[in-house]
Amino acid sequence: PPAAETGADTRGPAFGPHFAPRAKHVIYLHMVGGPSQMDLFDYKPAMADKFDTDLPDSIRMGQRLTTMTSGQARFPIAPSKYQFAQHGECGMWVSEMLPNTARMVDDLCFIRSMHTEAINHEPAISYIQTGNMVTGRPCLGSWASYGLGSENEDLPTFVVLVARPSNTEQIQAISARLWSSGYLPGEHAGVSFRTAGDPILYINNPDGVPESVRRTTLDGLKALNEHAYDRLGDPEIATRIQQYELAFRMQASVPELTDLSTESAATLDLYGPDALKPGSFANTTLLARRMVERGVRFVQIYHNNWDHHGNLAGRMPDQCRDVDRPCWGLIQDLKSRGLLDETLVIWGGEFGRTIYCQGGLTRENYGRDHHPRCFTMWMAGGGSRPGTIYGETDDFSYNIVKDPVHIRDFHATVLKLLGFDHERFTFRYQGLDQRLTSVEPARVIPELIA
Repeated sequence: PPAAETGADTRGPAFGPHFAPRAKHVIYLHMVGGPSQMDLFDYKPAMADKFDTDLPDSIRMGQRLTTMTSGQARFPIAPSKYQFAQHGECGMWVSEMLPNTARMVDDLCFIRSMHTEAINHEPAISYIQTGNMVTGRPCLGSWASYGLGSENEDLPTFVVLVARPSNTEQIQAISARLWSSGYLPGEHAGVSFRTAGDPILYINNPDGVPESVRRTTLDGLKALNEHAYDRLGDPEIATRIQQYELAFRMQASVPELTDLSTESAATLDLYGPDALKPGSFANTTLLARRMVERGVRFVQIYHNNWDHHGNLAGRMPDQCRDVDRPCWGLIQDLKSRGLLDETLVIWGGEFGRTIYCQGGLTRENYGRDHHPRCFTMWMAGGGSRPGTIYGETDDFSYNIVKDPVHIRDFHATVLKLLGFDHERFTFRYQGLDQRLTSVEPARVIPELIA
Protein backbone atom coordinates (compact mmCIF):
# COMPACT_ATOMS: atom_id res chain seq x y z
CA PRO A 1 0.00 0.00 0.00
CA PRO A 2 1.14 3.62 -0.52
CA ALA A 3 3.05 5.18 2.34
CA ALA A 4 0.20 7.65 2.81
CA GLU A 5 -2.06 4.78 3.85
CA THR A 6 0.38 3.07 6.17
CA GLY A 7 1.88 6.17 7.75
CA ALA A 8 5.00 4.05 8.29
CA ASP A 9 8.52 3.74 6.93
CA THR A 10 8.38 2.53 3.33
CA ARG A 11 11.22 0.02 3.58
CA GLY A 12 10.16 -3.30 2.13
CA PRO A 13 10.00 -6.34 4.41
CA ALA A 14 13.19 -8.33 4.73
CA PHE A 15 13.46 -11.65 2.92
CA GLY A 16 14.00 -13.29 6.32
CA PRO A 17 16.53 -15.98 7.25
CA HIS A 18 15.95 -19.67 6.59
CA PHE A 19 17.36 -20.56 10.01
CA ALA A 20 18.69 -18.75 13.07
CA PRO A 21 21.62 -16.54 12.04
CA ARG A 22 24.95 -17.02 13.76
CA ALA A 23 26.04 -13.57 12.52
CA LYS A 24 23.70 -10.61 12.81
CA HIS A 25 26.25 -8.07 11.58
CA VAL A 26 29.24 -8.07 9.21
CA ILE A 27 32.35 -5.89 9.11
CA TYR A 28 34.15 -6.61 5.82
CA LEU A 29 37.71 -5.27 5.61
CA HIS A 30 38.74 -5.32 1.94
CA MET A 31 42.43 -4.81 1.17
CA VAL A 32 42.22 -3.32 -2.33
CA GLY A 33 44.92 -4.52 -4.71
CA GLY A 34 45.58 -8.06 -3.50
CA PRO A 35 47.84 -8.62 -0.44
CA SER A 36 50.87 -10.83 -0.93
CA GLN A 37 49.94 -14.06 0.82
CA MET A 38 53.50 -15.41 0.93
CA ASP A 39 54.71 -12.26 2.67
CA LEU A 40 51.96 -12.33 5.30
CA PHE A 41 50.40 -15.72 6.03
CA ASP A 42 51.45 -18.43 3.55
CA TYR A 43 54.91 -19.32 4.86
CA LYS A 44 57.14 -20.93 2.22
CA PRO A 45 60.60 -21.63 3.69
CA ALA A 46 61.55 -23.86 0.74
CA MET A 47 61.77 -20.74 -1.42
CA ALA A 48 64.78 -19.41 0.50
CA ASP A 49 67.13 -21.65 -1.51
CA LYS A 50 65.47 -20.80 -4.83
CA PHE A 51 66.23 -17.08 -4.95
CA ASP A 52 66.41 -15.87 -8.56
CA THR A 53 65.83 -19.33 -10.03
CA ASP A 54 63.13 -19.74 -12.64
CA LEU A 55 59.63 -20.80 -11.70
CA PRO A 56 59.35 -24.38 -13.01
CA ASP A 57 57.02 -24.95 -15.95
CA SER A 58 55.59 -27.89 -13.98
CA ILE A 59 54.31 -25.42 -11.39
CA ARG A 60 52.97 -22.78 -13.73
CA MET A 61 51.46 -25.36 -16.12
CA GLY A 62 50.78 -22.71 -18.76
CA GLN A 63 48.42 -20.79 -16.51
CA ARG A 64 47.21 -17.38 -17.54
CA LEU A 65 49.39 -14.36 -16.72
CA THR A 66 48.63 -10.67 -16.80
CA THR A 67 50.05 -8.57 -19.63
CA MET A 68 52.27 -6.89 -17.02
CA THR A 69 54.51 -9.96 -16.74
CA SER A 70 53.55 -12.23 -19.65
CA GLY A 71 56.31 -10.63 -21.74
CA GLN A 72 59.07 -11.20 -19.20
CA ALA A 73 61.95 -13.31 -20.44
CA ARG A 74 62.14 -15.01 -17.04
CA PHE A 75 59.98 -15.62 -13.99
CA PRO A 76 62.59 -15.46 -11.18
CA ILE A 77 61.51 -16.62 -7.73
CA ALA A 78 61.44 -13.97 -5.02
CA PRO A 79 61.43 -15.54 -1.54
CA SER A 80 59.81 -13.43 1.14
CA LYS A 81 62.35 -11.23 2.89
CA TYR A 82 60.26 -11.27 6.06
CA GLN A 83 60.64 -13.54 9.06
CA PHE A 84 57.80 -15.85 10.10
CA ALA A 85 56.95 -17.52 13.38
CA GLN A 86 54.22 -19.83 14.61
CA HIS A 87 51.68 -18.41 17.03
CA GLY A 88 48.85 -19.53 19.28
CA GLU A 89 47.59 -23.00 20.01
CA CYS A 90 46.63 -23.38 16.35
CA GLY A 91 50.25 -22.84 15.28
CA MET A 92 49.49 -20.39 12.49
CA TRP A 93 52.54 -18.95 10.73
CA VAL A 94 52.41 -15.14 10.60
CA SER A 95 54.87 -12.61 9.18
CA GLU A 96 56.83 -10.29 11.44
CA MET A 97 54.94 -7.39 9.83
CA LEU A 98 51.72 -8.39 11.61
CA PRO A 99 52.70 -8.69 15.29
CA ASN A 100 49.26 -7.80 16.62
CA THR A 101 47.44 -10.13 14.25
CA ALA A 102 49.83 -12.83 15.44
CA ARG A 103 48.58 -12.27 19.01
CA MET A 104 45.02 -13.23 18.10
CA VAL A 105 45.41 -16.15 15.68
CA ASP A 106 43.35 -18.38 17.97
CA ASP A 107 40.42 -15.98 17.46
CA LEU A 108 40.73 -16.14 13.67
CA CYS A 109 39.64 -18.58 10.99
CA PHE A 110 42.27 -18.61 8.22
CA ILE A 111 41.54 -19.72 4.66
CA ARG A 112 44.81 -20.19 2.76
CA SER A 113 43.20 -21.73 -0.32
CA MET A 114 40.96 -19.02 -1.71
CA HIS A 115 40.91 -18.86 -5.50
CA THR A 116 39.21 -16.97 -8.31
CA GLU A 117 39.20 -16.79 -12.11
CA ALA A 118 39.60 -12.99 -12.20
CA ILE A 119 43.13 -11.75 -12.81
CA ASN A 120 42.65 -7.95 -13.01
CA HIS A 121 41.36 -5.61 -10.33
CA GLU A 122 38.00 -4.37 -11.58
CA PRO A 123 36.55 -7.80 -12.40
CA ALA A 124 38.26 -9.38 -9.38
CA ILE A 125 36.89 -6.90 -6.83
CA SER A 126 33.48 -7.07 -8.47
CA TYR A 127 33.63 -10.89 -8.34
CA ILE A 128 34.43 -11.18 -4.65
CA GLN A 129 31.96 -8.45 -3.70
CA THR A 130 29.04 -9.36 -6.00
CA GLY A 131 29.66 -12.92 -7.16
CA ASN A 132 30.14 -11.81 -10.78
CA MET A 133 33.01 -10.27 -12.71
CA VAL A 134 30.56 -8.00 -14.54
CA THR A 135 29.54 -4.98 -12.49
CA GLY A 136 25.91 -4.15 -11.84
CA ARG A 137 24.98 -7.04 -9.53
CA PRO A 138 24.11 -6.62 -5.84
CA CYS A 139 27.08 -6.85 -3.50
CA LEU A 140 27.25 -8.97 -0.36
CA GLY A 141 26.25 -6.00 1.81
CA SER A 142 23.14 -5.41 -0.29
CA TRP A 143 22.18 -9.08 -0.03
CA ALA A 144 22.58 -8.87 3.76
CA SER A 145 20.37 -5.78 3.85
CA TYR A 146 17.75 -7.46 1.65
CA GLY A 147 17.85 -10.64 3.67
CA LEU A 148 17.93 -9.38 7.25
CA GLY A 149 16.60 -5.83 7.08
CA SER A 150 17.35 -3.01 9.48
CA GLU A 151 17.97 -3.02 13.23
CA ASN A 152 18.08 0.78 13.49
CA GLU A 153 15.64 2.91 11.51
CA ASP A 154 17.76 6.02 12.18
CA LEU A 155 20.89 4.72 10.42
CA PRO A 156 21.50 3.00 7.07
CA THR A 157 21.40 -0.77 7.02
CA PHE A 158 24.58 -0.94 4.90
CA VAL A 159 27.43 1.60 5.25
CA VAL A 160 30.64 1.94 3.22
CA LEU A 161 33.84 3.60 4.45
CA VAL A 162 36.90 4.15 2.24
CA ALA A 163 39.97 4.43 4.48
CA ARG A 164 42.97 6.48 3.36
CA PRO A 165 46.25 4.51 3.46
CA SER A 166 49.31 6.28 4.81
CA ASN A 167 51.20 5.24 1.66
CA THR A 168 49.54 6.24 -1.61
CA GLU A 169 52.14 5.01 -4.09
CA GLN A 170 49.66 3.01 -6.18
CA ILE A 171 45.95 3.54 -5.57
CA GLN A 172 43.42 1.38 -7.37
CA ALA A 173 40.22 2.93 -8.66
CA ILE A 174 37.10 1.84 -6.80
CA SER A 175 33.62 3.24 -7.24
CA ALA A 176 30.05 3.07 -5.98
CA ARG A 177 29.39 0.28 -8.49
CA LEU A 178 30.90 -2.02 -5.85
CA TRP A 179 28.26 -1.14 -3.27
CA SER A 180 25.26 -0.65 -5.52
CA SER A 181 22.14 -2.71 -4.96
CA GLY A 182 22.15 -3.93 -8.57
CA TYR A 183 18.77 -5.44 -9.38
CA LEU A 184 17.69 -5.39 -5.71
CA PRO A 185 15.54 -2.43 -4.60
CA GLY A 186 17.57 0.75 -4.23
CA GLU A 187 17.07 0.88 -0.46
CA HIS A 188 19.64 -1.93 -0.16
CA ALA A 189 22.52 0.05 -1.73
CA GLY A 190 25.43 0.96 0.52
CA VAL A 191 25.52 4.47 1.94
CA SER A 192 29.03 5.88 1.65
CA PHE A 193 30.24 7.90 4.62
CA ARG A 194 32.93 10.45 3.82
CA THR A 195 36.20 10.28 5.73
CA ALA A 196 36.76 14.05 5.88
CA GLY A 197 34.37 16.84 6.80
CA ASP A 198 30.73 15.99 7.35
CA PRO A 199 30.30 12.20 7.01
CA ILE A 200 27.23 12.79 4.84
CA LEU A 201 26.97 15.74 2.48
CA TYR A 202 24.30 18.26 3.52
CA ILE A 203 23.70 16.42 6.79
CA ASN A 204 23.26 19.84 8.38
CA ASN A 205 20.54 22.30 7.43
CA PRO A 206 21.74 25.42 5.57
CA ASP A 207 22.15 28.58 7.61
CA GLY A 208 18.77 30.15 8.26
CA VAL A 209 16.82 26.93 7.61
CA PRO A 210 15.38 25.59 10.89
CA GLU A 211 14.34 21.97 11.34
CA SER A 212 10.67 22.92 11.04
CA VAL A 213 11.23 24.29 7.54
CA ARG A 214 13.16 21.18 6.52
CA ARG A 215 10.32 19.03 7.86
CA THR A 216 7.70 21.05 5.95
CA THR A 217 9.76 20.74 2.74
CA LEU A 218 10.09 16.98 3.14
CA ASP A 219 6.37 16.62 3.83
CA GLY A 220 5.69 18.38 0.54
CA LEU A 221 8.12 16.17 -1.35
CA LYS A 222 6.65 13.10 0.31
CA ALA A 223 3.14 14.05 -0.81
CA LEU A 224 4.32 14.54 -4.40
CA ASN A 225 6.21 11.23 -4.38
CA GLU A 226 3.23 9.39 -2.91
CA HIS A 227 1.03 10.82 -5.66
CA ALA A 228 3.51 9.54 -8.25
CA TYR A 229 3.64 6.17 -6.51
CA ASP A 230 -0.17 5.88 -6.58
CA ARG A 231 -0.14 6.49 -10.33
CA LEU A 232 2.89 4.42 -11.32
CA GLY A 233 3.47 1.87 -8.56
CA ASP A 234 7.24 2.13 -9.11
CA PRO A 235 8.97 0.65 -6.01
CA GLU A 236 11.91 3.00 -6.53
CA ILE A 237 9.58 5.92 -5.72
CA ALA A 238 8.89 4.26 -2.37
CA THR A 239 12.65 3.91 -1.94
CA ARG A 240 13.05 7.64 -2.60
CA ILE A 241 10.45 8.48 0.04
CA GLN A 242 12.19 6.24 2.54
CA GLN A 243 15.63 7.70 1.77
CA TYR A 244 14.41 11.26 2.34
CA GLU A 245 12.93 10.23 5.69
CA LEU A 246 16.08 8.34 6.66
CA ALA A 247 18.20 11.36 5.75
CA PHE A 248 16.05 13.52 8.04
CA ARG A 249 16.49 11.10 10.94
CA MET A 250 20.22 10.84 10.24
CA GLN A 251 20.61 14.54 11.00
CA ALA A 252 20.35 13.50 14.63
CA SER A 253 21.78 9.98 14.56
CA VAL A 254 24.95 10.52 12.49
CA PRO A 255 26.52 13.29 14.62
CA GLU A 256 26.05 11.09 17.69
CA LEU A 257 27.51 8.10 15.83
CA THR A 258 30.63 9.92 14.69
CA ASP A 259 31.30 11.76 17.98
CA LEU A 260 34.22 9.80 19.40
CA SER A 261 34.59 12.00 22.48
CA THR A 262 32.60 9.43 24.46
CA GLU A 263 35.19 6.70 23.81
CA SER A 264 37.51 5.94 26.71
CA ALA A 265 41.28 6.33 26.46
CA ALA A 266 41.60 2.57 26.91
CA THR A 267 39.32 1.89 23.95
CA LEU A 268 41.14 4.39 21.72
CA ASP A 269 44.43 2.75 22.68
CA LEU A 270 43.18 -0.59 21.38
CA TYR A 271 43.04 0.82 17.85
CA GLY A 272 46.38 2.59 18.01
CA PRO A 273 47.62 6.18 17.62
CA ASP A 274 45.51 6.93 14.52
CA ALA A 275 42.16 6.12 16.15
CA LEU A 276 41.11 9.78 16.16
CA LYS A 277 42.64 10.61 12.76
CA PRO A 278 39.70 11.03 10.35
CA GLY A 279 39.83 8.66 7.41
CA SER A 280 42.56 6.41 8.78
CA PHE A 281 41.97 2.67 8.83
CA ALA A 282 42.05 2.79 12.65
CA ASN A 283 39.38 5.48 12.67
CA THR A 284 37.11 3.61 10.25
CA THR A 285 37.34 0.34 12.20
CA LEU A 286 36.42 2.17 15.41
CA LEU A 287 33.45 3.72 13.59
CA ALA A 288 32.52 0.24 12.32
CA ARG A 289 32.31 -1.03 15.90
CA ARG A 290 30.12 1.92 16.85
CA MET A 291 27.89 1.19 13.86
CA VAL A 292 27.26 -2.48 14.60
CA GLU A 293 26.74 -1.52 18.25
CA ARG A 294 23.90 0.70 17.01
CA GLY A 295 22.40 -1.91 14.73
CA VAL A 296 23.98 -1.22 11.34
CA ARG A 297 23.76 -4.56 9.59
CA PHE A 298 26.79 -4.45 7.27
CA VAL A 299 29.87 -2.21 7.30
CA GLN A 300 32.24 -2.36 4.33
CA ILE A 301 35.71 -0.81 4.70
CA TYR A 302 38.07 -0.48 1.73
CA HIS A 303 41.80 0.05 2.33
CA ASN A 304 43.81 0.75 -0.82
CA ASN A 305 47.44 0.43 -2.06
CA TRP A 306 47.95 -3.36 -1.75
CA ASP A 307 48.87 -3.74 -5.45
CA HIS A 308 52.58 -4.43 -5.02
CA HIS A 309 53.97 -4.78 -8.54
CA GLY A 310 57.19 -3.15 -7.35
CA ASN A 311 58.87 -1.83 -4.21
CA LEU A 312 57.03 -4.30 -2.00
CA ALA A 313 59.61 -3.83 0.74
CA GLY A 314 59.04 -0.08 0.68
CA ARG A 315 55.26 -0.23 0.74
CA MET A 316 54.13 -3.39 2.51
CA PRO A 317 55.36 -2.27 5.96
CA ASP A 318 53.24 0.89 5.69
CA GLN A 319 50.19 -1.16 4.73
CA CYS A 320 50.67 -3.53 7.62
CA ARG A 321 51.18 -0.72 10.12
CA ASP A 322 47.93 0.81 8.91
CA VAL A 323 45.84 -2.30 9.52
CA ASP A 324 47.57 -4.59 12.03
CA ARG A 325 46.87 -2.79 15.31
CA PRO A 326 43.33 -1.66 14.33
CA CYS A 327 42.33 -5.19 13.31
CA TRP A 328 43.54 -6.51 16.63
CA GLY A 329 41.82 -3.65 18.46
CA LEU A 330 38.56 -4.24 16.62
CA ILE A 331 38.44 -7.92 17.60
CA GLN A 332 39.32 -7.16 21.23
CA ASP A 333 36.77 -4.36 21.39
CA LEU A 334 34.00 -6.52 19.97
CA LYS A 335 34.90 -9.33 22.38
CA SER A 336 34.89 -7.08 25.43
CA ARG A 337 31.42 -5.75 24.51
CA GLY A 338 29.92 -9.17 23.83
CA LEU A 339 29.52 -8.33 20.13
CA LEU A 340 32.00 -10.71 18.51
CA ASP A 341 29.76 -13.77 18.68
CA GLU A 342 27.17 -12.01 16.53
CA THR A 343 29.51 -9.95 14.33
CA LEU A 344 31.36 -11.60 11.46
CA VAL A 345 34.63 -9.82 10.63
CA ILE A 346 36.15 -10.60 7.21
CA TRP A 347 39.68 -9.62 6.07
CA GLY A 348 41.12 -10.12 2.59
CA GLY A 349 41.71 -8.87 -0.94
CA GLU A 350 40.48 -9.81 -4.39
CA PHE A 351 43.34 -12.18 -5.33
CA GLY A 352 46.91 -13.04 -4.33
CA ARG A 353 50.40 -12.37 -5.68
CA THR A 354 52.97 -14.36 -7.65
CA ILE A 355 56.00 -16.01 -6.10
CA TYR A 356 57.98 -14.84 -9.12
CA CYS A 357 59.20 -11.28 -9.29
CA GLN A 358 57.88 -8.52 -11.50
CA GLY A 359 60.59 -6.03 -12.39
CA GLY A 360 63.92 -5.76 -10.61
CA LEU A 361 64.82 -8.41 -8.05
CA THR A 362 67.16 -8.21 -5.08
CA ARG A 363 67.07 -10.10 -1.81
CA GLU A 364 65.85 -6.93 -0.11
CA ASN A 365 63.21 -5.78 -2.59
CA TYR A 366 60.99 -7.12 -5.34
CA GLY A 367 57.56 -6.82 -6.90
CA ARG A 368 54.79 -9.37 -7.40
CA ASP A 369 52.11 -9.64 -10.08
CA HIS A 370 48.43 -10.57 -9.66
CA HIS A 371 47.79 -14.22 -8.87
CA PRO A 372 44.24 -15.64 -8.84
CA ARG A 373 45.20 -19.28 -8.19
CA CYS A 374 45.56 -18.95 -4.41
CA PHE A 375 45.34 -16.31 -1.71
CA THR A 376 44.64 -16.01 2.03
CA MET A 377 41.68 -14.49 3.86
CA TRP A 378 40.57 -14.65 7.48
CA MET A 379 37.31 -14.39 9.39
CA ALA A 380 36.55 -13.85 13.07
CA GLY A 381 33.41 -14.10 15.16
CA GLY A 382 29.90 -14.45 13.82
CA GLY A 383 29.89 -18.23 14.05
CA SER A 384 33.17 -18.78 12.20
CA ARG A 385 35.47 -21.39 13.73
CA PRO A 386 38.30 -19.75 15.69
CA GLY A 387 41.82 -21.16 15.57
CA THR A 388 41.21 -22.79 12.18
CA ILE A 389 43.79 -23.07 9.39
CA TYR A 390 42.03 -24.32 6.28
CA GLY A 391 43.60 -25.19 2.95
CA GLU A 392 47.17 -25.64 1.72
CA THR A 393 49.19 -24.45 -1.23
CA ASP A 394 52.30 -25.92 -2.84
CA ASP A 395 55.84 -24.87 -1.89
CA PHE A 396 55.61 -21.99 -4.35
CA SER A 397 52.27 -20.63 -3.07
CA TYR A 398 51.18 -21.01 -6.67
CA ASN A 399 48.69 -23.90 -6.73
CA ILE A 400 46.30 -25.26 -4.12
CA VAL A 401 47.10 -28.79 -2.97
CA LYS A 402 44.40 -29.26 -0.32
CA ASP A 403 40.87 -27.98 0.39
CA PRO A 404 40.31 -25.30 -2.27
CA VAL A 405 37.76 -22.56 -1.51
CA HIS A 406 36.27 -20.74 -4.46
CA ILE A 407 34.70 -17.31 -4.04
CA ARG A 408 31.28 -18.94 -4.50
CA ASP A 409 32.04 -21.36 -1.65
CA PHE A 410 33.09 -18.44 0.52
CA HIS A 411 29.86 -16.57 -0.26
CA ALA A 412 27.77 -19.67 0.43
CA THR A 413 29.49 -20.06 3.81
CA VAL A 414 29.03 -16.40 4.77
CA LEU A 415 25.35 -16.60 3.83
CA LYS A 416 25.04 -19.73 5.97
CA LEU A 417 26.42 -17.78 8.94
CA LEU A 418 23.85 -15.07 8.21
CA GLY A 419 21.07 -17.67 8.28
CA PHE A 420 20.54 -18.32 4.56
CA ASP A 421 20.61 -21.30 2.26
CA HIS A 422 22.44 -19.75 -0.68
CA GLU A 423 20.43 -21.81 -3.19
CA ARG A 424 17.10 -20.54 -1.82
CA PHE A 425 18.15 -16.97 -1.11
CA THR A 426 16.95 -15.38 -4.35
CA PHE A 427 15.44 -12.34 -6.02
CA ARG A 428 13.33 -12.57 -9.18
CA TYR A 429 14.86 -10.44 -11.96
CA GLN A 430 14.49 -10.73 -15.74
CA GLY A 431 12.57 -13.95 -15.32
CA LEU A 432 15.24 -15.68 -13.23
CA ASP A 433 15.59 -16.37 -9.50
CA GLN A 434 18.91 -14.54 -9.15
CA ARG A 435 21.26 -15.36 -6.29
CA LEU A 436 24.66 -14.25 -5.00
CA THR A 437 26.28 -17.60 -5.80
CA SER A 438 24.79 -17.67 -9.32
CA VAL A 439 24.15 -20.99 -11.11
CA GLU A 440 27.59 -22.61 -10.93
CA PRO A 441 28.33 -25.13 -8.17
CA ALA A 442 28.97 -23.68 -4.72
CA ARG A 443 29.17 -25.36 -1.34
CA VAL A 444 29.16 -24.36 2.29
CA ILE A 445 32.49 -25.21 3.98
CA PRO A 446 31.47 -26.78 7.33
CA GLU A 447 35.06 -26.75 8.62
CA LEU A 448 34.91 -22.95 8.70
CA ILE A 449 31.85 -22.89 10.96
CA ALA A 450 32.05 -23.20 14.73
